[in-house]
Amino acid sequence: MHPSEPFPHFVDDYLAYLYEVHPTLAAQDGVHVHDDLLEDLSRAAIDAHVRALAGFSRRLHQIDPAHLPPAEQVDRGIVAANVDARLHDLEVVRTWERSPQFYADTLGASLAGQALFGYAAEPDRARRVVSKLRQVPRLVQAARDNIKESPGIFVKVGIETWRGVLTFIESDLPRAFKSLDDLHILGDLADTSSEAATAISTYIAYLETDLAPRAKASFRLGREKFELKIKHDEGITLSAERLLSIALRELGETQEQFRTLASTLDGGDPVQAWRQAKDEYPEPGQLMAVAQEQVQELAAFLRKQAVVTVPEGEPVVVAPSPDFYRWAFASMWTPGPFESKPTRAFYYLTDVERGWTPERQREHMRDFNLPTLWNISIHEVYPGHFLQYQHLRGVASKVRRSLAFAPMSFTEGWAHYAEQVMVEAGFRRGDVLFRLGQLAEALVRLARVVVSIRLHCEDLSVEQGMRFFRDEAFLEEASARREAERGTFDPSYLVYSIGKLMMLKLRHDYQEQQDGRFSMRTFHDAVLAQGNAPFWAHRRLLLNDSSGAVLE
Repeated sequence: MHPSEPFPHFVDDYLAYLYEVHPTLAAQDGVHVHDDLLEDLSRAAIDAHVRALAGFSRRLHQIDPAHLPPAEQVDRGIVAANVDARLHDLEVVRTWERSPQFYADTLGASLAGQALFGYAAEPDRARRVVSKLRQVPRLVQAARDNIKESPGIFVKVGIETWRGVLTFIESDLPRAFKSLDDLHILGDLADTSSEAATAISTYIAYLETDLAPRAKASFRLGREKFELKIKHDEGITLSAERLLSIALRELGETQEQFRTLASTLDGGDPVQAWRQAKDEYPEPGQLMAVAQEQVQELAAFLRKQAVVTVPEGEPVVVAPSPDFYRWAFASMWTPGPFESKPTRAFYYLTDVERGWTPERQREHMRDFNLPTLWNISIHEVYPGHFLQYQHLRGVASKVRRSLAFAPMSFTEGWAHYAEQVMVEAGFRRGDVLFRLGQLAEALVRLARVVVSIRLHCEDLSVEQGMRFFRDEAFLEEASARREAERGTFDPSYLVYSIGKLMMLKLRHDYQEQQDGRFSMRTFHDAVLAQGNAPFWAHRRLLLNDSSGAVLE
């Protein structure tokens, strides 16, 4: 039996289809042929999407992996899981009929990509924004038609996110195109912005007065849906109970390290010592300047040490989080891996808002204390997300280069692993607070695993989740609540810690194979050269291991 079609042809066809139905994904990949479009999320379009994905699944299963080269065999497995994951989300998880935030995030990311990245001339990008804004009423109507019942927490977060998108359209878009002097385009931009804002404002009012009072649905996925989601999305086949057991074991060990190290500060209670350490934070309004200095120091260290290769390229811009994305504490926005020319990347941090009380500002900034901020900068920039995407541009495989197939367990696992690597490499050696910050971040990520599983597979409440983050990861209450709430609509945020643990196992097994010739830089460069892939694929490519044992 021979393949019914060449596998590369199938990949090109599948990617072209994904780019057409997900124009925001296409732009994030650096493909701009659909930049004038917003996603069609009407029920008819979703039903058509399900049928198309089922057709791609049948085509892919007709391609016999035995006749493919080893690298294509791996890529075929990645693509098959991707099709299954998309079908599972549309048919089983059904985010599109449960989450108002899903629609707001789609619109916000679509508009921000045009405003932030200078891949084309400003007038061209402005015209595409105008085209997208004309389609906003259709997107809003799809959200209203599709979401008949929703969990209360989903409506709450959805309202907050839609308000952020509204502010982005009314305030940030005009500033993004302030140097534009084409009066015709500016007029169209003003008119379509007004129409979009009206549609969004009407929908927010509907969410507040109609959907919110009757939002009684459960946010819980349940054990079966949860386990299938992480299997399809991340290639993780361990049961929820096993993952919970691993997380609790690691949490206890990390807490012990944290308490031991924190007790060396003033010789007192370790939790109190950490609270005192958190009083060392940038002043409100100075967060960006401090983070910029950190990024420069991290880059200089990596260029001198044999940790990982730092490619040359455009520098990172440190900037405040856009309003529509303020629910994220920190994030990294990079140009797409298929961009024809390099453009700027943005390291976003969420500073205080002017209207906050001094007490709330202080509480927010305490979670940006200097030890923690160091680890955030490592995670997001060097050697975390930004460095990973610098390497990604050179990956030959379209499957492992495209963000369409990127598993969170690798992208976030790598970045979280990078925090520990910098400690191991001797960065800021002897700085007890820096090491304490790294452990504090690890505690938060491990608490995410526990809370995510217990929220979706057991009967943990958001309030109990908040207390777990507060008591076990030592977060301030507002931040603890934000973390617990995120677990309701983002159950996959457990992959930070799970991905880091899979990365550590991959490194351990690779080192064992090297028989005393192990090099940290060689290992890291080899992993990054393989691109975005689930850990089972990394193990097969790097270790020739097809056992599927990605975690112990």
